Amino acid sequence: MSVLETTVLETDGDQVRRIEYEAAPTRFARGWHCIGLERTFRDGKPHSITAFGKKLAVFADSSGSLKVLDAYCRHMGGDLSQGTIKGDEIACPFHDWRWGGDGRCKQIPYSRRVPMRARTQAWPTMLQDGLVFVWNDPEGNPPIPEQVIPPIDGGPGTPGWTDWAWYETRVETNCREIIDNLVDMAHFFYVHHGFPTYFKNVFEAHTATQLQKGINRDDMRPAEKKIGAPKRLGNTSAATYHGPSFMIDDLLYHYADGDVKTVLINCHYPIDENSFVLMYGISMERPDGGPEDPEEAERLTQKMVDTVRLGFEQDVEIWKNKTRIDNPLLCEEDGPVYQLRRWYEQFYTDLDDIAPEMTERFEFELDTARPNEAWRREVEENLARRAQEQDA
Repeated sequence: MSVLETTVLETDGDQVRRIEYEAAPTRFARGWHCIGLERTFRDGKPHSITAFGKKLAVFADSSGSLKVLDAYCRHMGGDLSQGTIKGDEIACPFHDWRWGGDGRCKQIPYSRRVPMRARTQAWPTMLQDGLVFVWNDPEGNPPIPEQVIPPIDGGPGTPGWTDWAWYETRVETNCREIIDNLVDMAHFFYVHHGFPTYFKNVFEAHTATQLQKGINRDDMRPAEKKIGAPKRLGNTSAATYHGPSFMIDDLLYHYADGDVKTVLINCHYPIDENSFVLMYGISMERPDGGPEDPEEAERLTQKMVDTVRLGFEQDVEIWKNKTRIDNPLLCEEDGPVYQLRRWYEQFYTDLDDIAPEMTERFEFELDTARPNEAWRREVEENLARRAQEQDA
């Protein structure tokens, strides 16, 4: 008869642990931020987004290049995102001042000349893999070449892969909460209903990676049945943040009849210090023997996204109700939360003040054996109880 391990209780008397936190920083992270799908902004109209504490106007010029400007006209404060696109310029709906993608006013139809100081903020943009990126830097520096987002291996630009199945939602909390998930092995069981069987983190320079393998919980299959998703056995994942807000996850899903290659994008941009827009999308490689009909392949991908969506919605529900905490109390089976936050701090620090410990290589592998023993017992108990209820 085996003896089950129990949790050892350590005590320091009656001292109560206090939760400590400071207000979320009003400074926004330096780096490339994805603002959505390229196709969204190519309808011949200006679009508005609120990001980095400002309202921005996004529009495509006559060559198809996407431009991003501060939304409020420097003349009398009109909202450029409510204006019209005229040639290569966006025209203010208030007095028709025409603004180019470089931030300079190009013409005023009723005036002989444009004032010398007629300039607004233009935000550097990048188009890649069907996505639009905006560069933010509180110091006003141009994009850093070393921090470029790498092209995706696979995805919509690769033959045999589906288009993005995309979803976005607003989350009312600081975006550090989503970054913490990168090292949080235990929440994969309690929130995302899986057994992490391998879990490792690697931080270096401007990248932070999570390597993970997992199998699904049999006691949580009803959630997938509701949306008609196929039964998933597990997954193998290599997920990397490139900068502060854009994650590429090379994700292999394991099913009874074979594996499916996917790319999962998990990204966000801050609205202000206490809210952000969360976006995620999946592109799937059509498996051999899979649906040849492109529409059927897209429907299958959408079901997979809906399954991922369940997980994100569970995260969002946690974030909506939790408090900010700067001094989390950790046990040895928790991940390197403090090291991750030191890595993340580099994006909120002036370039000249970045400390070596923010960018030096750091590796940490968690032992998943002890947690999985406890979790398997819990699942077995859940299944046994469910069987008794059905027999009753």
